[in-house]
Amino acid sequence: MTKKVNIGLVQMSCTNDVDANFQKAKEKIREAAAKGANVVCLQELFKSLYFCDVEDHANFKLAEPIPGPSTESLGTLAKELGVVIIASLFEKRAHGLYHNTTAVLDADGAYLGKYRKMHIPDDPGYYEKFYFTPGDASPGDADTVADGQGRDGYRIFETKFAKIGVLICWDQWYPEAARITSLMGAEILFYPTAIGWDTNEQDPDTNEEQYGAWQTIQRGHAVANGVYVVSVNRVGREADQQFWGGSFIANPHGKLLYLAPHDEEVTYVQELDLEKLDHYRTTWPFLRDRRIDSYRPILKRYIDS
Repeated sequence: MTKKVNIGLVQMSCTNDVDANFQKAKEKIREAAAKGANVVCLQELFKSLYFCDVEDHANFKLAEPIPGPSTESLGTLAKELGVVIIASLFEKRAHGLYHNTTAVLDADGAYLGKYRKMHIPDDPGYYEKFYFTPGDASPGDADTVADGQGRDGYRIFETKFAKIGVLICWDQWYPEAARITSLMGAEILFYPTAIGWDTNEQDPDTNEEQYGAWQTIQRGHAVANGVYVVSVNRVGREADQQFWGGSFIANPHGKLLYLAPHDEEVTYVQELDLEKLDHYRTTWPFLRDRRIDSYRPILKRYIDS
């Protein structure tokens, strides 16, 4: 028995023309669907340039309600094409309260909900704490956590084609986020992301190490949790950032099923067999052998006593 799903990823460059970026993304979704995609994932904040390279109050004008006009437009497209769309947007939740948010539209056009980025960086060129509030933690109710349908925190989305989990960029460095989302029942973890090299960095080894670390830790999430991982990055030069592309798809043993180039736009579709998840998880039964009774110290910031 097989349960196969075709995953489309869109790695693209952006300009300062929001409408043009949105139209371009929709055209690439159509391209992915024409190639047989059932689920299409866009990169982080695909409608604009990566504006978090500066702290500028004018950039708050880029934000929008979710659900709202963008999700309505994408929902119409999802229904027309019969595909699931994973779309990273800048959310205005209330006056003075903004999130880095990914919305999921099902294949019938229905808005399934959103995930708000939980880990927010603040580094040179990535001043996200200026713009984004972290997603609220789940309330802790066992039933809410179990079905993945809480209003906030980590969650899964039961789409027509697969149970998917969505995490966003800086979340990818945290094994706890991948673990929790996988324990909710995700079969595939999607990571819309925007990361690249600082063009002022003169050491090529540093650039190589940074990209290698980014890819390696996400492949590790696939192995540790017995899930597929799909990481979708942007590409192209923006200010002092050379976004490194390199989007990829890994199987539950961390094997690269696809690796995108560093310097090209790509619309790619990969078939995944979800029925094989049981094989991977019984061959290396990491979930079976978890010692959940011993993990309480992970709740501490640092174990110094």
